[in-house]
Amino acid sequence: MNQKPSMAFVGASWVALGAGMFGFLIGLWRSDMQLNEKGFYFTVLMYGLFAVVSVQKSVRDRLDGVPVTDIYYGICWFSTILAIVLLTVGLWNATLLPSEKGFYAFAFLLALFAAIAVQKNTRDGQSTT
Repeated sequence: MNQKPSMAFVGASWVALGAGMFGFLIGLWRSDMQLNEKGFYFTVLMYGLFAVVSVQKSVRDRLDGVPVTDIYYGICWFSTILAIVLLTVGLWNATLLPSEKGFYAFAFLLALFAAIAVQKNTRDGQSTT
């Protein structure tokens, strides 16, 4: 039996997701990067968010006895790791201040973690058991 998440945890998860995503996006908007660089970081953020939600859903489906193919499960994990690696390599090679690199890294990780929490809360809130 799953407990529904508290409204405080649901709210905190959404706030964390907003802080991570919008912080990252506002940082991109206000940066002096070229448009193609901004596009790369935006795409990595969106890809990462999709990947972690897919991982959370796949893991939860397996725990609940819902069939998930090994190939899809593997692709979800691969995509999550790839998004993190792409951001790491991009920031490593970027001509940004170390503080800016750290800002993007932590905003990205906050958004990914919060997306997992929001997905879990959404799923737990819809449970009828």
